[in-house]
Amino acid sequence: MTNVRTFVLRSSVYAVALLLLLPSSVPGQTIGNTTRVRIDTDAGEILVDVFVDKAPSTAANFLRYVNEKRYDGGAFYRVVTARNQPTNPIKIEVIQGGIDSDVAKRLPPIAHESNDKTGIKHLDGTISMARGAPGSASSEFFICINAQPELDFGGKRNADGQGFAAFGRVVKGMEVVRNIQQAPADTAPPQRLRVLSRIRGMAVVK
Repeated sequence: MTNVRTFVLRSSVYAVALLLLLPSSVPGQTIGNTTRVRIDTDAGEILVDVFVDKAPSTAANFLRYVNEKRYDGGAFYRVVTARNQPTNPIKIEVIQGGIDSDVAKRLPPIAHESNDKTGIKHLDGTISMARGAPGSASSEFFICINAQPELDFGGKRNADGQGFAAFGRVVKGMEVVRNIQQAPADTAPPQRLRVLSRIRGMAVVK
């Protein structure tokens, strides 16, 4: 009996040690508590994990828009590809969405939560806040196609070097994101889609 108990104890210790060595479910990201959001679009469904403990201010703002249905009826309206940014030497690839021109749904801007503090890098599928000056982000967001390190803190896409406030990652539906990005759009800024991909609704997945 003693030998059996010793074997069980050792097995439990080894199992715990193995779990500690397993990689994160989102490669390259440091995550903890997440809230999953379903984005239902004309082009299909996108599932996003919002990193509520790593980017608390930005995540709370986004989830307020979701819970108050402010994004419902909005759209993905801008796509940035390697080909349609001829005047910018720093190329990126993203799709941008939000409330678009429905300013009645816009909440006050939030403080800039830079990703050198949150640890959330702009990798393939990262969701992040669009902005002008630091502290101007409010409703509009974008999703990265491929890794976009120039959007991180210290990157050169924005002259202020503060990067963008990443707050989550697509966990399902990147094929939908890529299809939206490849839809016909303006060949130069503002890179607006010819036919918008409407956001039918967003909801937290229970």
